[in-house]
Amino acid sequence: MIYRKITTTNKREESRGSRFLDLALTAFAGLGTEAVYAYLLEPALYGSSMENWTDVQTILHWILTCVTWGIFAAMLIKKAQKKCHFPLLEKGRPVGWPRWCVCLALAALAFAANYISWGGPKIYLEFTRRGPLLFTFQYIYYAFETMLFLLIILFGQKACEIWFSKPQIPYGGIICGLTWGLAHAFTKNPLTGIMGLILGFGMGGIYLLMNRDLKKSYLVLFFLFIV
Repeated sequence: MIYRKITTTNKREESRGSRFLDLALTAFAGLGTEAVYAYLLEPALYGSSMENWTDVQTILHWILTCVTWGIFAAMLIKKAQKKCHFPLLEKGRPVGWPRWCVCLALAALAFAANYISWGGPKIYLEFTRRGPLLFTFQYIYYAFETMLFLLIILFGQKACEIWFSKPQIPYGGIICGLTWGLAHAFTKNPLTGIMGLILGFGMGGIYLLMNRDLKKSYLVLFFLFIV
């Protein structure tokens, strides 16, 4: 009788964890819709590849992508709250200054890495190269992209905590890094894939540093995206 009760409980927890992993993978699939637009639908519509799009076509691509990502994010948050009883928008515990200092150090590392990669401050160079209009729409695009990355981390973390316990391990970052890294390894090159893996792991660590607070985590991750 006791064994049967334990087995039933374990199966219930496994099923609950699987639901959260499904949410994480759905968030990743949401990110992947951009590739469908950029490499299949829009080139057929515009008659040219992304590199040759006009400014208007580029802005339309970002608008379409952001609308799609917004729908995915709203759907996932609603589903997590109603069907999984997971209150994403609740305020987390206060974040002490040592954790903020770690986040500032990570931001400095991100800035340094981008500075070397871009040959100067990323945000300044994007503004000067794209101009005010394209720059504005691109950073709106970054805002929506950050949300879906955070949802991958958040749901992946919850799934693995249900299965394996040990909440101090950044499971969500591992899942984010693997999905993001593998996608970039296939679509771009292995080095970009490795960078995606490292960045995903780091972003998962930030979510834990922010005491699993969605709003604080979002602000920090968005800042890292833009510096």
